[in-house]
Amino acid sequence: MKNQTSFIAIRFWLILSGLLILIGIITVRMVYLTIFDRSFLQHQGNMRTLRTINIPAYRGMITDRNGVPLAISTPVDSVWANPKDFAASTKNARQLSHLLNIPFSHIKHTIRQNKHREFVYLKRGVNPETSQNIAELALSGIYLEREYKRYYPQSEVASQVVGFTNIDDQGQEGLELAYNSWLKGTPGKEQVLKDLYGHVVAVLNDTKLAKSGHDLILSLDNRIQYLAYRSLKNAVIKYHAKSGSVVVLNPKTGEILAMANMPSFNPNQRPSHDYGQFRNRAVTDMFEPGSTMKAFSIASALDSGKYTDETIIDTNPGRLKVGKNIVHDDEWVNHGKLTVAQVLQKSSNIGATKMTLSLPPEHFLDLLRRVGFGERTSSNFPGESPGALAYHDTWQPFVLATLAFGYGISVTPLQLAQAYGIIANDGLQCPITFLKRDTPPQCVRCMDTKVANSMLKMLELVVQTGGTGFRAKINGYHVAGKTGTANIAGLHGYNKHRHTASFVGIAPASNPQLVVAVVIRDPRNTQDKYYGGTVATPAFAKIMGGSLRILNIAPDDI
Repeated sequence: MKNQTSFIAIRFWLILSGLLILIGIITVRMVYLTIFDRSFLQHQGNMRTLRTINIPAYRGMITDRNGVPLAISTPVDSVWANPKDFAASTKNARQLSHLLNIPFSHIKHTIRQNKHREFVYLKRGVNPETSQNIAELALSGIYLEREYKRYYPQSEVASQVVGFTNIDDQGQEGLELAYNSWLKGTPGKEQVLKDLYGHVVAVLNDTKLAKSGHDLILSLDNRIQYLAYRSLKNAVIKYHAKSGSVVVLNPKTGEILAMANMPSFNPNQRPSHDYGQFRNRAVTDMFEPGSTMKAFSIASALDSGKYTDETIIDTNPGRLKVGKNIVHDDEWVNHGKLTVAQVLQKSSNIGATKMTLSLPPEHFLDLLRRVGFGERTSSNFPGESPGALAYHDTWQPFVLATLAFGYGISVTPLQLAQAYGIIANDGLQCPITFLKRDTPPQCVRCMDTKVANSMLKMLELVVQTGGTGFRAKINGYHVAGKTGTANIAGLHGYNKHRHTASFVGIAPASNPQLVVAVVIRDPRNTQDKYYGGTVATPAFAKIMGGSLRILNIAPDDI
């Protein structure tokens, strides 16, 4: 009995000693962890609960000159998953598939392929209703991230000019790309506390405030832009044309009031492939201008002092041999003797050729360069073409002759509008811009004032009865302008069945306020409806007439 009591006592003290030793070890460990290893433990804990997340920045808005929005950013959510936490069961995957409108198999595959990662997007830029439905599912491992999505209220009307952004709200085309650094904001950062399931339970502080992008005010007038696009679209459809472009320019400020192209696209639901719709053809596509170039071959003749608007040019017998080639007027018509003004009015190739060949080649070429052909404008539009103006040490007479009536030179619609803007502005060239100007620009002289004024008066004759551009008349206004028709070059020379039809006009001619250039590429309606005077002038008349009324420009022909 005594031995049993002694054994129990020994066991008791052994157990007690063991407990005391264990308590001592735990106490020492606690002291070590809370005092000596505290910073390490806090760091580990923070790594599991504290997160620094990005705060998206608002991209600046693009508006027209009157404040009408052309591009705005709207808040959206993107749905992402942590594959380590998300249980991709059939039920969960099917719920997400239904709400996100993506295949069930795609969700399963995405989670499986990224099972070792902690972040993968399921769908970006979902609408608020879908975001709410996703949040109500309360699925572990599925989260929402606030972002911004670009929206274009005017749809396809100005799509090639404004351009568009990518999924990350970065400019990809047009002015969105050209002014991306100005428009884009600077994302911020904030430190948040998250629970076991990754939900934000508290915002601790802002480590970096988000900075919104700057707004961009364009020179475009949305009313004129819509008018230009609608009129161009109707013309392209009516004549079964391949494409078309319109430029509306204020010659006194260099501001582009409208620029439209066909075919176009909806930037809010743009196609996955670019079949030419994304391209701003008015600044990127070159074409041979045809008879619209005669305004400058005749201006060169006037500038030489050898000719006046009343000088007689003999175009008999309706054809002119230049080297081994024959120059003739349209449909081989013999216009006989014409004044210089009538050469422009009747659009005589022979008359323009005779004047140009009577002068040194450098005289005409110098004028073409001064008015901006062969170099980019100051628009700063991405991908703008400089056109093509060749230079030869020795000019063959026929090459120079064709240049006089618009072949052998390639221009863009914007270059053509800029050049006619010089005639409209007393010989002064104002820098071209897509941005609204609040102060007068620094303009440079490119043409003698008397030459510019004489050309303006002669261009009025083109729009009068008997001129090639009579369809460009606008009730109440004096209009000046020039038609152009040119065959399109192919692999085997010029194709007699394919043409570019154009018209460039100025109004009111007594005090020019607007220049409108219309270019219709490859119209294919009937055999006799491909001339600039038939295809392009009606569209010009609608655009110019409507623009004058929109801007309340007083009539000058009452």
